[in-house]
Amino acid sequence: MKQLTAQELGLYFDHVNKFGVSLEDYCAAGIRYGVRCCAVGMYAVAPVKALLQGTGLLVSGAVAFPGGGSSIGAKLLDVREVIDQGAQEMDYVVNLKKVKDHQWDYVEEEMTRIAQLCRENGVADKVIFECCQLTRDEKIRLCEIALRARPAFIKTSTGTSFGGATPEDVRLMRSVVGGACQIKAAGGIRSYYTALALIEAGADRLGCSSVAAVMEGYRAYLAARDEALAVH
Repeated sequence: MKQLTAQELGLYFDHVNKFGVSLEDYCAAGIRYGVRCCAVGMYAVAPVKALLQGTGLLVSGAVAFPGGGSSIGAKLLDVREVIDQGAQEMDYVVNLKKVKDHQWDYVEEEMTRIAQLCRENGVADKVIFECCQLTRDEKIRLCEIALRARPAFIKTSTGTSFGGATPEDVRLMRSVVGGACQIKAAGGIRSYYTALALIEAGADRLGCSSVAAVMEGYRAYLAARDEALAVH
């Protein structure tokens, strides 16, 4: 993988707000580090959209967090709400109970109907598998369903469970979907070397609540590298 500039790395991030940080400070950090998207709960889509007006940053609304247990109809209503609030992207959790029960027809109907609604409205849907709770076969089956439903992204994790993104899961997902869907890795990304490992494994986007730490670490690394090269 080629060496990324700090600007190029920033564009991989979906910036997730930390508890207790004001929306104004959160948006300012997203702008400062040049992220691709600010990802927020449904309640914050409209105010964040207003705060980011004219910046070029995208807004993504979260639906059915963290367990995905809402009915298909309820999820579709929530997706419609975040679209109406101005979100250009949305993240939602697949119904994990239905996945673990192997009710694959239900899972495919949910993924297909949400993907269709988002496509009709020019919104990128990101369906979360919560890989740490799944067997390898279940991950593969979800990827195969995604090949038919065609969400814009398939995503590793919510970042709220006991495990987050791993390069192994990203590689597995990429091996099944190829270029049919983009892949978002999320959960546990707290350093630039973790971020780079996930990108190298095939991630197109990174969900991260530690963007400042990751980006400052990467900027320091690039500065030290450039200084060492200058000496030699």
